[in-house]
Amino acid sequence: MHTAITIDALKVLDAIDRKGSFAGAASELFRVPSAISYTVQKLEEDLNVAIYDRTGHRARLTPAGRYLLEEGRTLLEAAENLAHTTRQVAQGWETRLRIGFNSLLPAECLFPAIKEFYELGVPVDVQIVEEVFAGTWDALQSRRVDLIIGADSLSKPAGSYTTKALGEMPFVFAVAADHPLANVDTPLQEEDISRYPAAVAADTSRSLPPGHAGIFHRQRTLTVANIDQKVAVQVAGLGVGWLPRSRIRQQLKDGTLVAKTVQASRQPITLHLARHAEDQGKALMWFWERLGREEAVSEWLRD
Repeated sequence: MHTAITIDALKVLDAIDRKGSFAGAASELFRVPSAISYTVQKLEEDLNVAIYDRTGHRARLTPAGRYLLEEGRTLLEAAENLAHTTRQVAQGWETRLRIGFNSLLPAECLFPAIKEFYELGVPVDVQIVEEVFAGTWDALQSRRVDLIIGADSLSKPAGSYTTKALGEMPFVFAVAADHPLANVDTPLQEEDISRYPAAVAADTSRSLPPGHAGIFHRQRTLTVANIDQKVAVQVAGLGVGWLPRSRIRQQLKDGTLVAKTVQASRQPITLHLARHAEDQGKALMWFWERLGREEAVSEWLRD
């Protein structure tokens, strides 16, 4: 059965959208701009649909074009996964391993294990992906990643997963040294905290219910992309909130952040290593064993 929608055409649409222009897509795909234009025009003719609105100074996706692109990206991901799985079966080793890590942990925690893995000399590409809150489990459930480190137990979805506890991460309520709450001597209550914006790291989950912690009713929020940005926002005095104690040791030491006692305290959370129970790839299992005893992770989790 012939279809006008090809993987190549979807790659072209994806590249145009990400690069912002036909010329940018041509550069990324190592083609001449005319070849990019021809692919789009042929797709429009075959579908009898206008994918781009060319009435302005710059071509823009029509609603139909936007729908095609978004659904097409799902097909591109499926095709990539199919190719990856086929190569994995043929070679024994995966050609790529994607590791998702919770933003509560720094990416540097993974570096010693990755360095040791590279010393094995096996032909496996390693990708590390930062996720926030339920985004870690969401990435594993949807197979955007093969392994996650730093997953909490609260947002774990239904499914067959194997987990390994890494340890507990304690939190501290922190404000900038010059923030009005820094001079409050008594334990902070809801009415004290809710007067100021909460610094929030946005949950990266795409399908699981997003999570958040320590935000009071009617409290304004300042949302950022990850924990590093959340720390920076709180150091700047633009927001307040709970932070992993291990991530702000230096800021607490140099006084740019001040730890405050809160009437409604937040309990530590247990972080886990997790994978799909049925997955047994060689690279996956190597990292599973190695990260399960990673001293760099243990150091960050220690209070």
